[in-house]
Amino acid sequence: MFLENTVNQKEQFGWIEVICGSMFSGKTEELIRRLKRAKFARQRVEIFKPTIDIRYDEEKVISHDSNEIRSTPVPAAANIPMLADNCDVIGIDEAQFFDDEIVQVCNDLANRGIRVIVAGLDMDFKGNPFGPMPNLMATAEYVTKVHAVCTRTGNLANYSFRKSQSDDLVLLGETEEYEPLSRAAYYKAVLRDKVKKMEVKDPQQIPPKKQA
Repeated sequence: MFLENTVNQKEQFGWIEVICGSMFSGKTEELIRRLKRAKFARQRVEIFKPTIDIRYDEEKVISHDSNEIRSTPVPAAANIPMLADNCDVIGIDEAQFFDDEIVQVCNDLANRGIRVIVAGLDMDFKGNPFGPMPNLMATAEYVTKVHAVCTRTGNLANYSFRKSQSDDLVLLGETEEYEPLSRAAYYKAVLRDKVKKMEVKDPQQIPPKKQA
């Protein structure tokens, strides 16, 4: 369970919160909720996202439910500390798209007394840990894993299944390219894709089995 620390005095260290899960699980929604609460409390807040994420807006962070908050797009993690002066809370969306330096950046910000809230995919479309997310989760004080609902079984979904044939690791998309699946549904879908890609030979080219 996430326990929100309400004390953030300058002589104290900050901390890192990671919100992770599959696509359509509400990661950005939860990030925006926490950041808006901090702004309501008159804390100084800055939000960052990778410049490559322009699905909804070039500058705003927008959830699938159309909730939004102003953000600053940055090309690399190294740009964040230069723009984070005098902040109480830093939000970072789509952290999986940043370079590995994002881990050190988040820790340095927390060591400066800043509350750092990070949201990102924990697994890529192949079901592998995604970019710097595992290291961010390991060094964070709080980790919240949110789930989508599987479109095929109705169970909790933690996999992002890519429906298109692209093998690019980074492919921005929505429901046209991805769907959230449970473990069972994901592996059945992957197996079906593998079968489709198998080369089926002409039966006349298959040599007959030798008689025992």
